Formats: sequence, structure tokens, C-alpha cells
Amino acid sequence: MSFGLIKILVALIFFSVVPFKSEGQYHDWCIADEQTPDNELVLATKWACENGADCTKIQENQPCYHPNTVTQHASYAFNSYYQNMKLKGATCYFNSAAVLTARDPSHDACKFEVIP
Repeated sequence: MSFGLIKILVALIFFSVVPFKSEGQYHDWCIADEQTPDNELVLATKWACENGADCTKIQENQPCYHPNTVTQHASYAFNSYYQNMKLKGATCYFNSAAVLTARDPSHDACKFEVIP
């Protein structure tokens, strides 16, 4: 057997045994871009909440109400929309008001959902 054929067989065995993506990796969250003006975030948040985001947790007395800022509420709404709708082709765009991050934005009792 030639050396080149052995290298190919070793590579095939390696890639068939080693997974490309293991569970728990490559998660992403959709959050508000902190440079976006509040008035634009308010409009985008309203749209997200009316089109697939579950915004109940950013209501008063709910776990994601605090900190009570436009950016934090927008981040929760954007991520909820993105996670709920990404398998249907949705993106994290919101008219340039949002960005993807690999850092989990959850805090305290407020847990940002992630769907692999």
C-alpha cells in the first residue's frame, strides 16, 4: 500500500471518529447592539414581540424586567425571536439593531434561551 493511500485512510478514520460539532458548542445569542439609539430599539423590540418572541419575561415583576433598560429588554426580545424563529430562516438583524454573540447574556434569574 502506498504512503499516500495510508494518509488518506488515516484522515478518513479520524474524521469519521471525531465529531465536527459536539453538544454544547457553537451556541449563539442575538442581542441589541449597544450603539443603536433607544428609539430604534423600542420599535424593533415591539416588532419582535409581535412576530414570534416571547416577551412575557421582560414585563414588570418578571425575571428579565431588571435591569429595566431599553437595551436589556431589546436583547431579551431579539434573542427570543431569533431562537424561536431561526429554524424557519429568521436572522439576527432587526434593521442593524442586533448582533450575534457567543457569550451567554443570561444574568441572575433571567435566562436567555438558546436552541442549538
